[in-house]
Amino acid sequence: MTDLTGQTLVTLRTLNEKNPASLATYEKLGGYAQLKRLVTEKIKAPEIINQVKVSNLRGRGGAGFPTGLKWSFMPRYYDGTKYLVCNTDEGEPGTFKDRDIIRYNPHQLIEGMAIAAYTLGARVGYNYIHGEIWQDYEIFEAALAEAREAGYLGENLFGSNFSFDLYAVHGYGAYICGEETALIESIEGKKGQPRFKPPFPASYGVFGKPTNVNNTESYASIPWIMQHGGQAFADLGVPNSGGSKLFSVSGHVEKPGNYEIRMGTPFKELLEMAGGIWKGRQLKAVIPGGPSTAVMPARAIENATMDYDGLSKAGSSLGAGSMIVMDDTTCMVKTLKRLSYFFYEESCGQCTPCREGTGWVYRIIERIVDGKGKMEDLDLLTDLSNNISGRTICALGDAAATPVLSFIKHFRPEFEYYIQHGKSMVDGK
Repeated sequence: MTDLTGQTLVTLRTLNEKNPASLATYEKLGGYAQLKRLVTEKIKAPEIINQVKVSNLRGRGGAGFPTGLKWSFMPRYYDGTKYLVCNTDEGEPGTFKDRDIIRYNPHQLIEGMAIAAYTLGARVGYNYIHGEIWQDYEIFEAALAEAREAGYLGENLFGSNFSFDLYAVHGYGAYICGEETALIESIEGKKGQPRFKPPFPASYGVFGKPTNVNNTESYASIPWIMQHGGQAFADLGVPNSGGSKLFSVSGHVEKPGNYEIRMGTPFKELLEMAGGIWKGRQLKAVIPGGPSTAVMPARAIENATMDYDGLSKAGSSLGAGSMIVMDDTTCMVKTLKRLSYFFYEESCGQCTPCREGTGWVYRIIERIVDGKGKMEDLDLLTDLSNNISGRTICALGDAAATPVLSFIKHFRPEFEYYIQHGKSMVDGK
């Protein structure tokens, strides 16, 4: 379970194998045994859902909603077709963990989705994969073909009355399609825009039918939970944050990459795994869960633990575990300009506060970087961000506001210096 680098491998347990993505490798490690056991022994849905609840598995896509509770929302006695959707549309800067699951361990994701389908009564599933990782998409398609040929997908699995098939769907790089209802719209062939909620996907999802949507890492954790039990998974982590978690570490570190570690691991240990700050420099700030989570200065995160409550107490959130590390040569004003441009470009335009507000925010920060800023711009940025947050159909507005508010809060002197001198406090440019 734990490899030589100190990682706790659950979703990437094939990582050290010669041909990690192959069906033979996965079967050698006990792959698909749990699906077969649950189906042939006719284990009831409440028993499976209870194990997922006990595991303290929370959604790994960013929201952190308890997976077992989400599964319990699906109508149990619905007579029509129900659907299952996997969200592999990771488009947020600094997020690159899910693609490694489909690259190195696609069959565990397939088994996890099949177990979920059996539990929730779904006959059809879709894995919505970010369109810019085409090679990984092809790997997943090849794994689907292997699974069908081996009898793990299709009609009347293991001689039972349970049938399930799974299809890969590729997006086209739109960040907004990472929002579950926009993703559903895209699967249906429509423009990827979020829906009003309620109704929620559990009652009105793909093609208007009950649908469960989970992140790639969430589904891929299910076979391990079924094999070892929910309590064993919970014990890997800490209270309220069960299991191990993939962290995508990028930025100013010596060894950027994905690290699967136990929830509750101290930040310092994760940073050490990633080789520490590069070039002998000092840590300045960290965005712990992707740009939609608040930036944390070094003093705030140095003693934090990597779990939901640990990062919340320290002033940010876990998000998708997309940790962007910045050293002491980083200009926070220019960094915020780049992040604000991202959210401005990726707004779907459906909600006025987000469509107009993200553009205003970006242009004000651009003005500051161009040496034409005014001191009142900082209060204007704060006011704008507060008026975007909480006033949109989906969470993109909140995501766009978060970096603005947190950057100004923690690094206000840099912004004031830029306005007063027309250049960066850090690099003098």
